[in-house]
Amino acid sequence: MRIGVFGTGQLARMMALVAPRLGMRCEVFGPDESPCAADVALHVKGDLADDAALENFASRCDVLTYELEHLPVDALRAACTTTSIYPSLDALAVAQDRLLEKELFQELQIPTMRFHALDEKEPKPEIEPSFYPARLKTRHCGYDGKGQHQVTHAGNLERAWAALERAPSILEQQCDFERELSLIAVRDRKGTIACYPLVENQHQEGILRVTTAPAPALSEELQKQAESYARRILERFDYVGVLAVEFFWDGSQLIANELAPRVHNSGHWSMDGAYCCQFEQHLRAITGLPLGSVSTRGVTTMTNLIGVLPDLNELAVQPRSIIHLYGKAARPGRKLGHINQLV
Repeated sequence: MRIGVFGTGQLARMMALVAPRLGMRCEVFGPDESPCAADVALHVKGDLADDAALENFASRCDVLTYELEHLPVDALRAACTTTSIYPSLDALAVAQDRLLEKELFQELQIPTMRFHALDEKEPKPEIEPSFYPARLKTRHCGYDGKGQHQVTHAGNLERAWAALERAPSILEQQCDFERELSLIAVRDRKGTIACYPLVENQHQEGILRVTTAPAPALSEELQKQAESYARRILERFDYVGVLAVEFFWDGSQLIANELAPRVHNSGHWSMDGAYCCQFEQHLRAITGLPLGSVSTRGVTTMTNLIGVLPDLNELAVQPRSIIHLYGKAARPGRKLGHINQLV
C-alpha cells in the first residue's frame, strides 16, 4: 500500500520508517530540496500552493495523511476527491485557528482558559483588569512558542498586539498550572478508540524538552478524564488517526490548551516505550488495520535534542538509551533528534 504524506519533516520520516513493517511504503510531498524524510521515503517535490501538483500526488497514493498543520485546507479538499485523507480536514481547519480551537473546547464542554478574540475588523472587547496576566497569541501559524507575547497588564496589550502586526489574535488568561500533560489518542475507521497514558511535559522557551511517560503519580481518575475529553473531539470529527491533546493541570482539574491532529512530539517516547508506537498506530488507523496495543514497557523519558547535537560517543554508551536522529543540519531552536531512556 502506498501512503502519501503531505510534509517532509521528522514526523513523516518516522512514519516512513515504520511503514515497511506493515508491508507499506510512504511517499512524502513538499517544497524542500533535500528534507529529512527524503532519506527514507520517496520525495515528490512540489509547492503546497500548486493545486495541480497536490492533485497529481494525491492520485498516485492509496491513502493520504499529513504531518504538519500549516497546509491549505481548501486546496487539499479539492485535490483529495478520489483518495481518502485522514485525519479529518475539518479537524485540521480547527487546529489551524486558535479561536476555533478554543470555541471547540467550549462546545464540547472541555475546560479551557478564558479568552478574548482580537481583530481589527471587530470592536475591541472590554477586558477587566483581573483578567491579567495573560498571553497574546496569533490565531494562525503559531508553534513552538512563536507568535506569542506575555501581557502582564492592560497597558501592555497594545504594544504586544503591535509586535504581532495586529494580526487576528486571542488574549488567553494565564494558567497557574502545576503540570503540563498531554494525551495521545487514536481512532480507527470503525470508530475504535485507544489512548496511551497521560505524559508529563517540560517546555523551555516554548519548545518541548522532556517528556516522562507515563506521567508520575498518574491516577486512574485523571486518565479517564483526559480520555473522555479526547473521545469527544475524536467523535465530533469522525476522526481517523492519531490525535494529541495538550493539557494544563492546575491542581484540581485538567484544562485543555491545544490539540494537534497528527502524530506528536510528546508521543515519541512510544517508539521504544510502548508495544505499538504512535506512528504505527497512525498507519494502522488510516489504512483500516486493527489498532495495536497502547501498553507501556515501563517508564520512558524522552529528551529532545535541540539546536546542537551532543557527543554521540557519550550518548551511545548510555545504558537503556535509544538514539533517534533526524538527519537535519544544526540550527538554533531546531529539533535534531531525541533520546528515549527506558527506566
